[in-house]
Amino acid sequence: MSVLIADIGGTNARFGIVDSNGLHDLIYLEGKNFAGPVEAAEHYLKEISSKTRPEVAVFAVAGPVNGDLINFTGSPWTFRVSTSQKDMNLKHFEVMNDFKANALAIPDISQNLLRKIGGGEPVDRKPIGVIGPGTGLGVAYLTWAGNRYEAVPTECGHATFGPTNEREMHIFQRLAVKYSHISAERVCSGKGLENLYNAIKVLDHKFDLPDLEAPEISKKAMEGSCVVCKEALDLMLGFLGRATGNLALTLGAQGGIYIAGGIPTKLGDYFFKSRFWEEFTHKGRMSGYNEQIPVYLIKHDAIGLLGLEQTAKRYL
Repeated sequence: MSVLIADIGGTNARFGIVDSNGLHDLIYLEGKNFAGPVEAAEHYLKEISSKTRPEVAVFAVAGPVNGDLINFTGSPWTFRVSTSQKDMNLKHFEVMNDFKANALAIPDISQNLLRKIGGGEPVDRKPIGVIGPGTGLGVAYLTWAGNRYEAVPTECGHATFGPTNEREMHIFQRLAVKYSHISAERVCSGKGLENLYNAIKVLDHKFDLPDLEAPEISKKAMEGSCVVCKEALDLMLGFLGRATGNLALTLGAQGGIYIAGGIPTKLGDYFFKSRFWEEFTHKGRMSGYNEQIPVYLIKHDAIGLLGLEQTAKRYL
């Protein structure tokens, strides 16, 4: 018996098979090339030429999971769980939020996959936060449930977010032209990085600069070849620290905070030299509280697959 797993974000879909041999046949697909997750899954199964078709699937999706109809937050994809289960001829089809899958991987994560950003030591059985910028901003947490941690997904990335100085205020005023509600995700994600770059271009009258996507902005910022790109990336990482610090205070996350998502992983030392930690700990009377919370960068860029693997093994 085998289980099909998929971690589907706003841009990419990662597929794999879990069976008695563990997790294997990992393939990354670009979401834009498919009409929806079922079509992407069928393409994947043809690619691996599996002799036996999986009877169970476990998908993690970038959006809330509140019933049969699933709408992706950062993608036009939508599907119904019941219909998709029939279309893929599955006996069981489990769907969860993508950051719940990330959180499920944390209790047993290898220390080799972590790089500590700052803070003290984790406190046993205390809440744990998981946050990460990709196409959007995902957030989940772990709470102790008597004999194990239970993963809880949230939509905290869409909570209202605001400026703290004059420069930021002007940037947020530009963003308000486009968005009626400015959330953390609007400035702490791949799309958020593009928002910041475009806002700074207008504010500084740099109209000759080209339109750039997040990977290009990050690359130019790290090279030091574009001042606007560097300010945008530096702001985004500072905002991420601020949002993560808010999460730590909200949860009382003395069990630790874990940073997931493709963006921080790819930035390497640039991330560690950013204002992330300064903003994380800049909490007035609670600065000392956050300074003691251990914060880790997850070096694995698809940690959700490990959480899905754990879930899939229950069906074997």
